[in-house]
Amino acid sequence: MGEVFTPLDLVIFFVALIVVMGVGLYAGRKEETSGDYYLAGRSVRWWGVAGSIFGSNVSANHMVGMMGVGFTIGFAQSHFELGAIAGLMLLCYGFLPVYRKLNLYTLSEYLEKRYDARSRISYAVIMVLIMVVVQMGPGLYIGARSICLVLGGDAVHEVEAEGADEGLTSIQVNTNYYYGFVIALSVVAAAYTIQGGLKAVIMTDVLQSVLLLAAGLVVAWLTFHRLGGWGAMMSLDAAQDGAQKMHLYLPSNHAQLPWTGVLTGLMAMHFFYWGTNQFIVQRALGAQSDAEARLGIVTAGFLKLLIPFFSICGGVAAFYLFRRELPEEKIDSDAVFTRLVLLIIPAGYGIVGLISAGVIGAILSSVDSMMNSAATIVAVDLYQRYINPQATDRQMIWIGRVAIVVFVIIAALVAIFILDPNSTDNFFLQIANYQNYFTPGLLIAFAMGMFWRRGTATAGFATIVAGVVFSWGVEAGYNHYVGGGLSREAYELVLNPAQLENMTEEKAFPEELKGMTSEQRTEYLATQGSQMSTTVRYFGPQLNFFHRVVFVLGLSAIVYVLVSFVTHRDPEKERYTWTDLGGHAPEDLRHIFLAIIASILNFAILGTLLYHDILTPLLSASMAFLWTLVLFARAAATSIAKRVASGTKDAERSAIALWITEDRLWAGLLCGWAVFMMYYFK
Repeated sequence: MGEVFTPLDLVIFFVALIVVMGVGLYAGRKEETSGDYYLAGRSVRWWGVAGSIFGSNVSANHMVGMMGVGFTIGFAQSHFELGAIAGLMLLCYGFLPVYRKLNLYTLSEYLEKRYDARSRISYAVIMVLIMVVVQMGPGLYIGARSICLVLGGDAVHEVEAEGADEGLTSIQVNTNYYYGFVIALSVVAAAYTIQGGLKAVIMTDVLQSVLLLAAGLVVAWLTFHRLGGWGAMMSLDAAQDGAQKMHLYLPSNHAQLPWTGVLTGLMAMHFFYWGTNQFIVQRALGAQSDAEARLGIVTAGFLKLLIPFFSICGGVAAFYLFRRELPEEKIDSDAVFTRLVLLIIPAGYGIVGLISAGVIGAILSSVDSMMNSAATIVAVDLYQRYINPQATDRQMIWIGRVAIVVFVIIAALVAIFILDPNSTDNFFLQIANYQNYFTPGLLIAFAMGMFWRRGTATAGFATIVAGVVFSWGVEAGYNHYVGGGLSREAYELVLNPAQLENMTEEKAFPEELKGMTSEQRTEYLATQGSQMSTTVRYFGPQLNFFHRVVFVLGLSAIVYVLVSFVTHRDPEKERYTWTDLGGHAPEDLRHIFLAIIASILNFAILGTLLYHDILTPLLSASMAFLWTLVLFARAAATSIAKRVASGTKDAERSAIALWITEDRLWAGLLCGWAVFMMYYFK
């Protein structure tokens, strides 16, 4: 593969990144207090909140990783975006009023107020570990790998594929170039983050979000145009005879995206990520008002719903395009985006430079956000809390800058020495898996502490620790004792032994079947099938991490309740709940709970009718949309009535103006559209 960067591409690429870096340095030039450095002086407008939340979340992990999952698995990956809307709503109307009422810098401060210092330090350690090792390191990995693939020339080389793909060629990156780009990305991201703090991060996130959207939409449009349009992709997919990719729901025993897991465990993961994750919530904490924060969160949600169409569907379209135009080439999932760019983008117009700037900007926007948030935790939760309680603003900023340097070095070392730049695994799903070994207990501690007065300090800490222990224990126990150690490949043959007829070479068989005769293999599979439990048939031989999260959440909740009833209550700490701090009456919580239960039942009925073809996808999607919109419209009407009765300038506005400025109306449209998609793309 030759070099594809023309001089014009290089100019556009470097100008875009220099502009972003310059804006970041300029925006943060006067950060003199810790409030300025870590929360942008609590002056962020709604568009800054929206752009920064979107930019912090949507990295190259989404452009590259999600397109790769769309390519290999299909549209079911969209659950990562659709379910995110529920998490954003929990933040917007559940957790955020409490966080902002307490004027928090870090969410671990809330855990200390609600429980004690043990929970605070546990959260701080877990979140720094996740941000630096699980997210920043892989972010640098995917960025450096993508640059190598787009750059071409000496940065890559072709090799012969092995195993089942023998006879095809595969493109791999040159590790020396990869190491150099990891270091370069680390230096660029650290430079303006160290200097400017959160304000610099937010301003650069907004610009990088624009670059990312432009890059994603251009690639998607050119991909569909080359394939023949959306209709051509849907026709090709419909002709797959049971192997279609444009479905949201995959079997419950699917190895990666089972429908039972994405509607339960993944949804819980969204609640943690959007409601209790420092580097996401910190943007809303920096907003100049509650209303600006809510509007920014809702706007970020609308941006999130673009991703299934330009990234995931783009991956599905790439699958059919590559099969038609690159039949001799094996393309790994994380290389799909860059290989697609090289295939469809005309050279000499600077478009490759623009797209590359968008991808790299997306990486920087996530890495800089995590740097700043991890530094905030170190400065506020560790340095000020335990080392220097009387720390000045100057000292707080200095310790944050030192922390950023340390963290970026660690992340770069992880990307260079631990992560394989030529891995063939689905990168996006791997990161989600690793992160959620640590988070179920934290989610229970936040949620039950926020909405249940009886929770005690010891229960909060015990649950956080138990969640980590259970995550490894539940998975190991299921795989060994329930799954029997059966490999996924052998499991697939047990369910469909006819596949044996297509396997002729010894290396194609699972390890369990190697060295056996044909008769022995048949007998082995028959024995495994007769002994296989219903649980294994339904969930598979290895516990999918979405299902693991469900089990761990349940066990963690049991620990929380039991420990709460056998340990001492503290009435003072029980005041830090949603009803007390959020300004809500207890009956408000009951009404919301009943509305959620009614919605779940209604959605389940619609889903059942859709599954049995009693309702069409369009009709069931429309009914779900209307139900959702009505619920939010009622809440919006109540909010408007309170605004008018408050005697502020809202009392002088017209009814149309009041409805247009009511964030709950827009939240209803957002949630309604997400629900519509969940039924329409069944």
